[in-house]
Amino acid sequence: MPVVSIYAQLNCSDLGTSTPWFEQVFAKPPDTRPMNGLVEWHHRDTAGLQLFENKKYAGHGTLTLIVDNLQQEQRRLEEAGLSPGPLEPATSTKLVKLSDPDGNTVVLVQSGQ
Repeated sequence: MPVVSIYAQLNCSDLGTSTPWFEQVFAKPPDTRPMNGLVEWHHRDTAGLQLFENKKYAGHGTLTLIVDNLQQEQRRLEEAGLSPGPLEPATSTKLVKLSDPDGNTVVLVQSGQ
């Protein structure tokens, strides 16, 4: 199966609360609202996030974002009031974790380490 692009999907209990939070994470508003209860952020031509309002499954997901400068993104998220965790060592890189308004885990990992 040749894959053209990949979209991660997280469930939230309220788009009105979660959308502004992810706008801070991505430093931009959603790129599209393709249907009621769904917003999307597009990242280049090959990746994106779909945030879907579904209270039943909200808070049980994990989203991993690969970034170029982990410390810079951690500072930016702190300044935005999103309370990212500390830099954590991993086997071959470092990472930072934070939780969205529903308790989904967002993990930032620095590329190239």
